[in-house]
Amino acid sequence: MAGNLLARSIHDLTAAAWFGGSLMGAVGLNGAAAEASDPAERTRLSSKGWMKWAPVQTAAFTAHLASDLAIAWNNKGRIAKQDGAARDTVYKTVVTVAGAAVTLYAGILGKKVEKLAGEGAEGATEPRAGASEELKAAQKQLKALQWAIPAFAGWVIVLGAKHGEMQRTKNVLAGLAKH
Repeated sequence: MAGNLLARSIHDLTAAAWFGGSLMGAVGLNGAAAEASDPAERTRLSSKGWMKWAPVQTAAFTAHLASDLAIAWNNKGRIAKQDGAARDTVYKTVVTVAGAAVTLYAGILGKKVEKLAGEGAEGATEPRAGASEELKAAQKQLKALQWAIPAFAGWVIVLGAKHGEMQRTKNVLAGLAKH
């Protein structure tokens, strides 16, 4: 029981870090960086902030995946037998992996913006007139991804809550009765 409690706690806390960190970055960090008086500082400061967050996010995401595996291992019998549990586990895994891919791609785009920071910008995700097409394209994509990432993270949290509800005794018994 203690191992499962630890795995679930890590799972939920790391999903919260993914959600909260990405939302704070989109609203707080990018919003504050956009107020820098020097247009080149806007992308530079935002990039620096995201790069400082990246190791924490990577560690949280790695711990999240490890705890996911531990939870699945601890619940393998129920997942195999309870109606809908295997389907929902696969669904949550797909959403988690897709969210991780989007997060990784945003990091790659962020590196590109950091490299081109000297061109200046209106904001972290808003290009300025005269910026290169490469910078404009990266910022345009980041503008969408900065909202997609917390959406994926929130989706994972909701699916985790659904898994928790499925483990209530009455729901387990109802799910086993369908087999």
